[in-house]
Amino acid sequence: MEFIIELLLQVLWLVLELVAQAFIEVLAEIGLRVLGEPFRRTQPIDPFWAGAGYMVYGAIAGGLSLLLPRMFTIPCSLRILNLIITPVVCGFIMAKVGQLRERRGNRPIRIDTFMYGYLFALAMAAVRFLWR
Repeated sequence: MEFIIELLLQVLWLVLELVAQAFIEVLAEIGLRVLGEPFRRTQPIDPFWAGAGYMVYGAIAGGLSLLLPRMFTIPCSLRILNLIITPVVCGFIMAKVGQLRERRGNRPIRIDTFMYGYLFALAMAAVRFLWR
């Protein structure tokens, strides 16, 4: 019985980690949309530098998330699984957000694509993996 409870807690941690990272990424998207408007450029930024910038934003978000209390002790194998799965899922979520924005007539920003959403979430997950 104790094994089942421990397993359920680990699965719950994995789900909560995924939801928290996706939530933070959507908040970052909203923040970038609001804060970036005054700095809108006439020429687009090179995709390499934009990707690097989203990784920096993700690392900052990951560092800030470390200020939250640690709730569970999780084995390394699940933390590695989180490092692999969560950025992919967050990338798909951000791609869907971009599609929703386009359908509503809004112009999506770069983080509203799979790749930039993935890079943001990967950097955030890597910071959390290394320091948790």
